[in-house]
Amino acid sequence: MIVVKNVRLFPRTPDAPAVDVEITEGRFSRLSPAEDAAPDSAPPATGTTSTGAEVIDGAGRILLPGLGDVHAHLDSNRMGQTFRPHTADGTLHGYIMNDRENWRQGERSVADQAAYAIAKIIASGGTRIRSHAQVDADCGLERFRGVRAALEAHADVLDFQIVAFPQAGIVHEQGVEELLDAALSEGADLVGGLDPLLYDRDPVSHLDVVFGLAEKHGKGIDIHLHEAGTAGLFTLEEIAARTRAAGMAGQVTVSHAFALNTNPEPEVARILDVLAEAGVALTTVAPAKGALPQSLIRERRMALGLGEDGQRDYWSPYGDGDLLRRTWQLAFTNGFRADADIEGCLDIASRGGAQVLAGARSDGSALVDDSRFGLAVGAPADFVLVDANTVTSAIMDCPRDRDVFKGGRLIASGGELAGGPRLS
Repeated sequence: MIVVKNVRLFPRTPDAPAVDVEITEGRFSRLSPAEDAAPDSAPPATGTTSTGAEVIDGAGRILLPGLGDVHAHLDSNRMGQTFRPHTADGTLHGYIMNDRENWRQGERSVADQAAYAIAKIIASGGTRIRSHAQVDADCGLERFRGVRAALEAHADVLDFQIVAFPQAGIVHEQGVEELLDAALSEGADLVGGLDPLLYDRDPVSHLDVVFGLAEKHGKGIDIHLHEAGTAGLFTLEEIAARTRAAGMAGQVTVSHAFALNTNPEPEVARILDVLAEAGVALTTVAPAKGALPQSLIRERRMALGLGEDGQRDYWSPYGDGDLLRRTWQLAFTNGFRADADIEGCLDIASRGGAQVLAGARSDGSALVDDSRFGLAVGAPADFVLVDANTVTSAIMDCPRDRDVFKGGRLIASGGELAGGPRLS
């Protein structure tokens, strides 16, 4: 058993009482008011008790749930490499082709660079990742295999999924369907898609391939949808209809979903009802333009997770692997000021991502009452200890010194992964 003493559980005020947290077999087993024992009978602040329990001194820090990057592109990041000036032309096709022309010029292999990013994500508080890995006529399965190797090297400290992602379209290029099929056979957890109407210009064929491969392999789906306005509504309705027809509730995710930001609210509410009934999940990367209607999504108890997208790559110089900082960005781009709204962003970054990976819908419970994904008894003991006054102050200040735990075991501290790099 592990006992984490004197921590404040998701506090909303600076004077929130401390608690002691017991962990058994990787899960929270007991939450109780912090003991105020006499000095001569108090157990060691950190160490092992006479009963064999491991004691960790929380030192009054905040205990936050483990975070997740559920929309990553580990195969294209350039974090830690020599800075490269941005050269893309600003169009979707231009970004895609610019990445294609340059990704082989990285200073590390795909696997080593992905591992570098994974270490940053974990050290920031991340205990789960869903990464897209590009599969196309240019790279074949090389990038997918590199990402898979890096994630598998961290399997003991990370929950993860890989999306076989057709970044350059499916109909656009020959042989992509066969490559996606091969990636799913080699262990991809989901099949991806990209703007079936506006990029591939053939939504029926595109979605036929995506849903056909998902059905063939018994895998999930995660589709990038930058399509805005009525075009995006059309594709969302098609995705929802196919999800219902295939009985895939909880197994389909739409990433970005900019149509939810670029249509009148009555239309947005209508399409959200359609998506919620079909069991489609959503992810956002907290963009400057395209913020999702979080309150409407929450009312429908839809799974909504947060990701960082690219990190200092050929698409953009932004992104540093820090998921607490990305939570700040989610609050900032929504213009939130109230503590409850900002805490809701942490819910999306933590429990929301866990729900997306698990194919679950929210039950509406608070984090501290959620025994599956939150901080209650029975939930996995995946958490972060940070020195802050409240949840909101932790998000606003983004303290650099964090201790990250997976199943009650320390996996990162002070910005470094415990045990050092897994690949080199």
